[in-house]
Amino acid sequence: MLKILLDDFLKQALLEDNGRGDLYYLLSDKKIVKTRVIAKDSGILSGEIYITRLCELVGVDCEFLIHDSNEFKSGDIILNISGLDRDILSIERVLLNILQHSSGIATNANKYAKKLQNTKCKILDTRKTRPLLREFEKYSSKQGGIVNHRLGLDDCLMLKDTHMANISNLKEFVEKAKSKIPWTSKIEVECEDIRFFKEALSSGVDIIMCDNMQIDDIIKCVRLRNDIAPHVLIEASGNITLDNILEYANSGIDAISSGSIIHQARWIDLSMKFIDER
Repeated sequence: MLKILLDDFLKQALLEDNGRGDLYYLLSDKKIVKTRVIAKDSGILSGEIYITRLCELVGVDCEFLIHDSNEFKSGDIILNISGLDRDILSIERVLLNILQHSSGIATNANKYAKKLQNTKCKILDTRKTRPLLREFEKYSSKQGGIVNHRLGLDDCLMLKDTHMANISNLKEFVEKAKSKIPWTSKIEVECEDIRFFKEALSSGVDIIMCDNMQIDDIIKCVRLRNDIAPHVLIEASGNITLDNILEYANSGIDAISSGSIIHQARWIDLSMKFIDER
């Protein structure tokens, strides 16, 4: 993430929590203190680059003992923080919110990634993210071992069923698109049945998404792809869970995308504790 975007995100988060200023500032005697963030759950850590920069912005020191993408267990010390008590307390909730949310996504993502670690199939996230948190949530899923799908409408032309309602001839539309969009941009089309999959194969698209298709039909689609257009990538999505994901991955498809990686993630329980050095 660009530093300017990271800083803007963090400053907005602090403004939301601090408002016109933390009232504790009026009472603090500017005492130097040490704190630590302790895990109360097990999981995969995510959020390190955000917290490191957050601490820099307010002038406190932090040292991560566990780093992004690494496992932790309940009772582990995630990081140590030292600085003025009022500065640490002014970022406490923002810091914990970021780590809990981000690590929750990374932990959930890692469950999917582990399922596919011995296959050639990639696991992708989606654009089903909370408004204004896409960079943050996709960064978090990546820490869990997920490959990011497109970040927005500007980095891949994906034609979904809502687009197809206004497209009468897919092949002609794809030819037109290739003359308009950047040469490096890929074109993906969503299919819900084998009939349309065959049409998409001959249309010139780069990727075909099999959406909410049964595994038997997807296997047939893979065979068609291999015979007709082996360069076309196949992505599957819809009703794919941790229980059945391996079956889909072994069907010969190239990738599986799942919105639940992000929107079904549970926050990880973390807490901040002051260190009594008396």
